[in-house]
Amino acid sequence: MLLEHIQQPEDLKRLTIEQLEPLAAEIRQFLVENLSVTGGHLAPNLGVVELTLALHYLFDSPQDKFIFDVGHQSYVHKILTGRKDRFGTLRKHKGLCGFVKRSESEHDVWEAGHSSTSLSAAMGMAVARDLQGGSNRVIAMIGDGALTGGMALEALNHIGHEQRKLMVVLNDNEMSIAPNVGALSNYLARIRSDRHYVKAKEEVEHLIKKIPAIGGTLAKTAERVKDSFKYLVVPGIWFEELGFTYFGPVDGHNLPLLMETLRQADKVNGPVVVHVITLKGKGYSPAEADSHKWHGISPYKIESGQVLKSVGPPMYTEVFGGTLIELAREDKRIVAVTPAMPGGSGLTGFAKAYPERMFDVGIAEQHAATFCAGLAAEGLKPVYAVYSTFMQRAYDQIVHDICRANLNVMFAIDRAGFVGPDGETHHGIFDIAYMRSIPNVVVMMPKDENELRHMMKTALDYDQGPIAYRYPRINGLGVPLDDELQPIPIGTWEVLRPGADAAVLAVGPMIPVALEAAEAMAKEGIQVRVINARFIKPMDEAMLMQLAKEDIPVLTLEEGAVMGGFGSGVLEFYSLQGIYGMRVKVIGVPDYFVEHGSVKEQYEEVGFTVERLVTDIQALVPRRRQRA
Repeated sequence: MLLEHIQQPEDLKRLTIEQLEPLAAEIRQFLVENLSVTGGHLAPNLGVVELTLALHYLFDSPQDKFIFDVGHQSYVHKILTGRKDRFGTLRKHKGLCGFVKRSESEHDVWEAGHSSTSLSAAMGMAVARDLQGGSNRVIAMIGDGALTGGMALEALNHIGHEQRKLMVVLNDNEMSIAPNVGALSNYLARIRSDRHYVKAKEEVEHLIKKIPAIGGTLAKTAERVKDSFKYLVVPGIWFEELGFTYFGPVDGHNLPLLMETLRQADKVNGPVVVHVITLKGKGYSPAEADSHKWHGISPYKIESGQVLKSVGPPMYTEVFGGTLIELAREDKRIVAVTPAMPGGSGLTGFAKAYPERMFDVGIAEQHAATFCAGLAAEGLKPVYAVYSTFMQRAYDQIVHDICRANLNVMFAIDRAGFVGPDGETHHGIFDIAYMRSIPNVVVMMPKDENELRHMMKTALDYDQGPIAYRYPRINGLGVPLDDELQPIPIGTWEVLRPGADAAVLAVGPMIPVALEAAEAMAKEGIQVRVINARFIKPMDEAMLMQLAKEDIPVLTLEEGAVMGGFGSGVLEFYSLQGIYGMRVKVIGVPDYFVEHGSVKEQYEEVGFTVERLVTDIQALVPRRRQRA
């Protein structure tokens, strides 16, 4: 076994190139076996085994900077950099992160859970290297999907302009490029990278221009001929025009060819693109057959590929997708828009039912938002289906293009709250704070999956501006689903449990915690009113005033950032009303990034537990009421 002897990249360099092939097979087997227990991003990592081996074999991490875009494909990198023995803790509380993490290893020089950032980071590191007189390599890896992101295109423009030495490895796992193109283009790439060829070409061009009378014309003609030939035979002409030297496409599973291409690319003293074709899921047939399903996977049976999922109520995402189809059947104005998340956002069924009304715009959250604004401006009812963590990327467009114009865009904010193993880069805990500060928008969160359906009807019937419904990445409560959907009056809350000693204003998944705590307090003779604060904005001001009149202590409970969140809104309301004597306790996600683990562990870490809530209620309730 070769893998057992690999603890650091230096160990890899002791092997022959021929030994890397069986090592790649061992790594694939290691990934398939370990992820069958922990779950994780299997297909992306199976696709980059040879690529990661080649990079670590040829170059010297961490002196040479390996910058992963997103980090879905960093598991092989982790295996080769001393973390193989910790893979049993992958994505678990206090265990290995599912993404690259700077605090985890010196080899993790950049961390990201959002796409399209690697090129900008690489440019920053390349400039820093040059300003400080360094000579290390900077190598950014980016996928073909992430390359569509606007930020990546902005970075390409800047890199091409600056002409710093920097390597971009384009991991293309689509299978549309014919294999026979690769041999010719790699041949041309080797010629272009040869320093003697480049020097000779420059000298010939210089001599032609010096010929009296006709030199300039000949040079221009030669340039046109050269360009025409390149347009005919070089698939990377777009990169060339941006100022890059292009290599590829090259078979990302052919180690000798891949390493020779990387060697040639390293000779270029300027920006280069190495276009690598890989197969997501390579080496494990279920993942090869359905790379979308196996992109991020729960624990599974290795032999059959059967995913081990507990049976229970449908997830909120499924309820959203099914309800949207129902609503679209009755209202032809509905169109669905998502930035590269049709499956994760529950829109697969909608796409099949209404393909002409379904728009996947790729990894382009900003474009998606303004695209929705354009749709709404012409009388349609767009649903922007997006994860909370990715919606952050479109903040300016939400403010400027949607809310400022008061357009009827519906936001379906998935993965609101904690998301468990995906961790700090994917938690949806900031949207409450930034959405409630924007004028014109309505923000809702349901207590269960049935109320989500009614909120979707509420949003469809609302024609006074943008409106958002946010929901978590969990199964519903298993409540019956009403056949007839009714709009909920905007800005109204509901009392779920009466009580006159204290009141808990709970949002979404925090409601079951509040109800259980109220039940525990009742055994001590303290009656706690539990309120479903389903409208985060606007709040139920009449109910807030009633609580003030009754002089009831209030505790707010939300699965969102405590800074500027729903609880802050309650405090602001009482302050603006000049009510200064209210006893209000705000509970939310503390002011730090909560790491990966199970949602239960994350709840315990931040105090979203019945025990914590009981203690806080006891501290708020006057002693006379507790004795009574």
